[in-house]
Parts: sequence; structure tokens; C-alpha cells
Amino acid sequence: MKTRKLFAFLALLTIASLVLVACGPKATPVAEEPMEEETMEEEPVEEPMEEEPVEEEPAIGSEEHPIKVLFVPSVDVDFIITNADIVAQAFSDATGLVFEASVPTSYAATIEEMCASPTDTIAFIPGVAYALASDYCGVEPGLAAARNGWTHYFSAYIVQRDSGIETLEDLEGKNWGFGSATSTSGYLYPKALLEDLGITIGEQAETGGHSNTVLAVYNGEVDFGTVYFSPPQFTDDSPEWKEGDSADVPDELISECGPDAEGNWYCGYFKPNDARNTIVEQAPDVYEKVKLLALTPPIPNDTMSFSPEFPDDIKQMVMDGVIEYVRSDACAETFCAEQFYEWTDAGPITDEVFDGIRVLMAAQGITMETIDE
Repeated sequence: MKTRKLFAFLALLTIASLVLVACGPKATPVAEEPMEEETMEEEPVEEPMEEEPVEEEPAIGSEEHPIKVLFVPSVDVDFIITNADIVAQAFSDATGLVFEASVPTSYAATIEEMCASPTDTIAFIPGVAYALASDYCGVEPGLAAARNGWTHYFSAYIVQRDSGIETLEDLEGKNWGFGSATSTSGYLYPKALLEDLGITIGEQAETGGHSNTVLAVYNGEVDFGTVYFSPPQFTDDSPEWKEGDSADVPDELISECGPDAEGNWYCGYFKPNDARNTIVEQAPDVYEKVKLLALTPPIPNDTMSFSPEFPDDIKQMVMDGVIEYVRSDACAETFCAEQFYEWTDAGPITDEVFDGIRVLMAAQGITMETIDE
């Protein structure tokens, strides 16, 4: 009996506990904390840099960037220096471009300056200087001089009339004066001819220019000199001078040498056009005292040349303007005067013309490295 009662009690207790569990609060699930999203770090956006304005270089030939024009000191240096700015202004008037003139101290200095200023330089240089400059840094030819219709000229050997020297062979052992070792007519051509003839000379002296060479012979400082020679002109009906004709003033006309009303020197009907003309004011008797002994073969006339990177679109403007000026009356007082370069006209020239000069230079070892030795 007691056992049945105990069983009934346990059954009721079990049922009660089940009811209590069923009616109790439901278990709340633990919520998972949301995971933080991984964010990609953004690279900073570079702000575009403001471009600095590019300052354009002044145009070549403008006031801010004038064209450099170099005049080699080959004739009357003082006259060239005095008139260089006048000629530069005349070029400006003829072209509308701006030029700045200078007179370097030598042919070598002229070449160095052309090569150092490759975009904006022109220079008036003779054949040897052009050939050196062309090979050295690419200088290009523009114009060649014409003198009284001649596109070439010559070297002349000059001596005192009473020196007793009558032929080139008589120069054996004699002292020689010349303007510069880079001068085509003053040195290169006459030296080549002397070597061809087997003539050994004595001492050599650079005088600094053709005028100074004439003075050195005139004053007896050297036995002979070498200078430029352009063919003479005649005022009478004499036939035009040609190669092989006598180059000097005829003996019977020497006493008639003197200036005309315009200051040009004539010896009767004969007008000499060689370097002696450059000293007639200080030595009026130069034709009487100094004679021409002989001439070399012809030489290409001197040039107006351009630095290697000179703009092509300006070259023709410059050449046209220079030709216009050379053909004007005003040129006769400056650039075309006997004391300057004595151009009477000008025309285009090409590099091939100077190949013969290059051959002579190579034979004599003339280079940029040797010209100032």
C-alpha cells in the first residue's frame, strides 16, 4: 500500500516538473556580434599639378635675340671696327632683322665663336677659314663675294722695287711676312706654290692682316709679303685683264698714281685692286716703292657663312638683304670700301667649291689644332 502511494507521488512529481519546463521561458539564443567589414584603404588621389607656362625663346633676329655678325680682321682692322655697327644696321634695314656686329681677334676666334653660337651667327670668312669651320662644326656657306665681275681672286707676292728680287726663285732664304696662317691668299696658296717650286724661305712673321703685310714690306721689316690680289680695271679701251697678263702697274704709269675726285686711286688709265690700296693714305708712294712679283693660281672668293644650326627660313632673308646692300651706293662707303672687304656683288656658293682648298690644307697639315701654333 505504501509502495503504491509512493509510486503515485513520484509520477505526479514528474508530470509537474514536465509542465513547469514546458511553461517556462524559452531560451534566448545568443546573438553573434556582427563582424566588421574589412575596408580597402584608398590611395590618396594626386591633384593634377599645374603646368608652369613654357617661356618661348625670343625669335632669332629680334631685339631680344639679335643675329651675331662677325667680321674677320683681314684688311684695315681699325676701319672694319669703326664701320662694323654701321654695316650691321644696314643689314637690319635691308632685312627687317636685328644684327649685332663684332670683330674677333683672329680667324680662329671667329670659327670658335660660330661653333659656340650654332643657331644665330653669320660670319664673313675666306676660303681656308670656311673649310676649317665646315669640317670643325658644320658651318655652311651662303654667299661668295664678287669683285668687278670676278668670282675668284689671287695671292700676290710683293717686294720692294729696289730689292733686286725678280723671280720667285730669288725668295730662297728670304724672310716672309703674311697676315695669318689661316689666310687663304696670305698664307695657304703662296706657301703651297713655294713648296712646289722647292723654295726654302727664311724666318716667317705673322703681321695681323693684309694692310700690315704691305706696310712690313714697305718699311723693309720683311723681304717679301703675300697679300690678296684682285684683277685691275682700265678706264680706256684696253681689253679686260685676264690671267697671264702683267699684274702690276705699268712702269710708265707709276708717276701718275693718285686719287681721283672721289678718293679712288688710279695710275693713269690703270686702277690697281690689290692690297697696296689699303695703305695709300699713309703711304701715297706705295706703288712706287712696292711691286707685285708674281701671282698664285686663282682662289675662290671669300664667303658669308652660317653657323651650323642657323634657321633655314631666315637664311634666304639674310642673303637677299646682304645682296641688296652690296649693290647699293651706301655700301661703297663701308663694307664695299677698299679698307673693308671691297665686295661689288655677291651670289650663292656651295661647299664643293672649297674641296681644292681642303686638299692644300691636308697637305700642309692645317687644322683647328695647328692654326694658332
